Amino acid sequence: MGTVEDSGERRQLLNMAYRLLGSVTEAEDAVQDAYTRWYGLPDGRRAKILSPGAWLTTVTGRICLDLLGSARLRRERYVGAWLPEPLPDRAEWDGTGEADPADLIVRDESVAMAFLVVLESMTPAERVAFVLHDVFRYPFAEIAEVLGRTPAACKQLAASARRRVGTARAPAPVRADVVRRVKEAWEAKDIAALVGLLDPAAVMTADGGGMVGTVLRPVEGGPGIARYMAAIADRAPGLELLERSVNGLPGLVARRDGAVVTVAAFEIDGGRVTRIWVVRNPEKLRPWAPQPS
Repeated sequence: MGTVEDSGERRQLLNMAYRLLGSVTEAEDAVQDAYTRWYGLPDGRRAKILSPGAWLTTVTGRICLDLLGSARLRRERYVGAWLPEPLPDRAEWDGTGEADPADLIVRDESVAMAFLVVLESMTPAERVAFVLHDVFRYPFAEIAEVLGRTPAACKQLAASARRRVGTARAPAPVRADVVRRVKEAWEAKDIAALVGLLDPAAVMTADGGGMVGTVLRPVEGGPGIARYMAAIADRAPGLELLERSVNGLPGLVARRDGAVVTVAAFEIDGGRVTRIWVVRNPEKLRPWAPQPS
């Protein structure tokens, strides 16, 4: 069975696990756990498995399902808002290599921050049924093996999840020119310009995980967000703002002394920013650290 990892199964599993868990780190751990269980099988039992890929998919899905259940308890104790782990585009950074798990994750609409945030509103079973069926096109018979339910029950779970998604799966494209103007206004501490770029009902959510200073509740309204951003610029001399891809869409990255300290993703509608997701938790920024050459 030495060809499973070479056949692209690992890439597929990692892509699935990231969408299920919202974390590159946890996705990599889940996939590694699945492979450890595979190689831990007795040779005779492993030889009887006709489709190693299907077996690995089922096991990875079950591992993710268990993690999602325990994550709900962890989130109750989490300090402030919890956001998915942002995904970098390694092609934009120097000294990168294919060894980084983030390089293996396909960036499409199903990894957009807006979409991942909606996935967080689902129950663990809904999320598994929806991601496996609607994103990866697995049949409900296979999903039933993961969830331990009937195919009909899995179909109902996916339908319920679909109602939660609504229009979030096809958000308006994030315009790079709007993100650039936000960056310029932020650097200039130009509150009036920021207000003009923000929808009056815009919402900014920040995730510091209790490890770094940030707002614990969402900031609502364009003027309030603009004032907050200007205040941050005042308190953070030496901060370098960069336009970078975040989960496959235009975003902003803040560095201090060469280290990434903040990653911001945007949702834009009608040329104005409607949502900003700001990740500052250092543990969630590990994929953004410089990679060894």
